[in-house]
Amino acid sequence: MSLEQANVNENQPVDTSAQQIAPVNTSPEEVKAAEPEIIPSMDEFKEQLERSFRKLKEGDILKGTVIGISETEVTLDLGYYTEGIIKLEELSNDPRFSIKADVSIGEEIHATILEEDDGHGHILLSRKRADDILAWEQLKEAMKERRIAKVKIAQAVNAGVVTYLYGVRAFIPASQLSLSYVEDLEAWVGKELDVIVITASEEDKKLVLSAKEVEKDAAQKDKKNKISRLQKGIVTKGTVEKIAPYGAFVTIGEGLTGLVHISQICGKRIKSPSEVIKEGEEVTVKVIDIKDGKISLSMKEVEEKEEVVEDVAQTPTTYSTGEEATTGLAALLKNFKLS
Repeated sequence: MSLEQANVNENQPVDTSAQQIAPVNTSPEEVKAAEPEIIPSMDEFKEQLERSFRKLKEGDILKGTVIGISETEVTLDLGYYTEGIIKLEELSNDPRFSIKADVSIGEEIHATILEEDDGHGHILLSRKRADDILAWEQLKEAMKERRIAKVKIAQAVNAGVVTYLYGVRAFIPASQLSLSYVEDLEAWVGKELDVIVITASEEDKKLVLSAKEVEKDAAQKDKKNKISRLQKGIVTKGTVEKIAPYGAFVTIGEGLTGLVHISQICGKRIKSPSEVIKEGEEVTVKVIDIKDGKISLSMKEVEEKEEVVEDVAQTPTTYSTGEEATTGLAALLKNFKLS
């Protein structure tokens, strides 16, 4: 190159635009790949290695994540050097169990080690045996707390039905199915029931449930609510349900029953309530006391021409603790003389 050419090149302005970096279309994957790799510390490597090679033995309960499901088995990632396998027959005690419908990828499962090596380098596991161990703790706690659970009846057997709770086979006696008398057990198969645990014996593998107790608790709660709305001093009709030496039990509607003590049946002294009334007879009574969920009634305190409340649930007024209503217009004006 000549001296003139060199001078010309030196004096030419430099085009800096060519040095600018052209925009590049980069995918998120490429951006992520370009990011510096986070390398675990030696402590983290050590922890992973120790967890992967920890000593396991038959009977241990492990928790793993489902990474594979086939027609005959489930594969678990155990965070170990090898995977765990649960065969179909070791998944559940429930005969209605479906490996495709009841297990999902990503689900965490507890399982007991059956064999450290199934012959193919995997750990052979059982979920139903782990359920048996873990479930009894839950069942005992549920019984203590009277915790309500929903179950589906699987089959009818002699004197009751069978279902499953927390994977454990449970029995519901016919007498514990309902407050009502149960005759056809087959009609209950497939039904869903709210139940509580009434017996949970791990030693005997005995689990007994009751739907009747749930109904009874609900009925008692309902009764308390009805009694809380009942007003002392009202007069209503009732039916003599039962006669006892000390008085008569009278049903006054809303499923409520009160006691008419023998001294409150009539104004004269009697030896037995049956001298005046009989079972099934309709009588007029007054509510004279409500205490500790018990209703005290009186027949002799009913005065002539008192207003009779036909439906105790529809009582519109508030009565005093005395024996007369205080909110009726007649009660308010009875002491006034009109000229």
